Amino acid sequence: MITSGFGKQEKLKIQSYSDKGFSSPVGNAFEVTINPETYTTRHRIEFSDTQAPGTSMPILKFNKIVAQEINFDFLFDSTGVIKEASALNIAVANPFEKPRSVADEIDAFRKNIIEYRKEIHRPYYLKIHWGTLLFKCVLVNLDIEYKLFKSDGTPIRAVAKCTFKGTIEEDLRKALENKQSPDVTHERLVKSGDRLSLMTYQIYRQQHYLLPVAAFNQLDGFRNIKSGTKIYFPPVEK
Repeated sequence: MITSGFGKQEKLKIQSYSDKGFSSPVGNAFEVTINPETYTTRHRIEFSDTQAPGTSMPILKFNKIVAQEINFDFLFDSTGVIKEASALNIAVANPFEKPRSVADEIDAFRKNIIEYRKEIHRPYYLKIHWGTLLFKCVLVNLDIEYKLFKSDGTPIRAVAKCTFKGTIEEDLRKALENKQSPDVTHERLVKSGDRLSLMTYQIYRQQHYLLPVAAFNQLDGFRNIKSGTKIYFPPVEK
């Protein structure tokens, strides 16, 4: 349980945004009635395997890092039994407050989190904030399990099982990946019209690496390189 101040419980909040840069919040943040007991994060890396005929083991080549996922189970309860933050962490009943119905709570959740928005042609972008957790994401899966009912079939307790997938602003992603960094080895395939001088400058932002690159690739010269030739640009020594 996450607490702040003098034992006051901090509720998990989900703020909706209309833009991928997370600069335009929409309405108030959705605050859960009862904090989840646990959550699960998932990190996954994809490799493509190439295996020549007659070999015993494949060669795994890095493909991509899949967006991080977080799974939450959110409890919606209208029985009148509310989890309060206390030293004993016990459930107590509030006889003076009429609880919202489970249907109303789930409807509010759906409108804030998953509903298609015609003004942006997609559901909202989301930011989950709970204690030290700050996760920019979108909702990719929602399963609702109804667990307790009145005699007329009205649900009074339900669990929303949610999977959120991380997303990142394009400028920040490029900065983090920094694929043009001269500190890693680059491989380029020469196409018709390509000039080694320009290719070298695009990698290093310096022209004086032209001759070292030609020597590294054992080229007789740096003009009129045959199309389809693989050129390697080694890292710069600092």
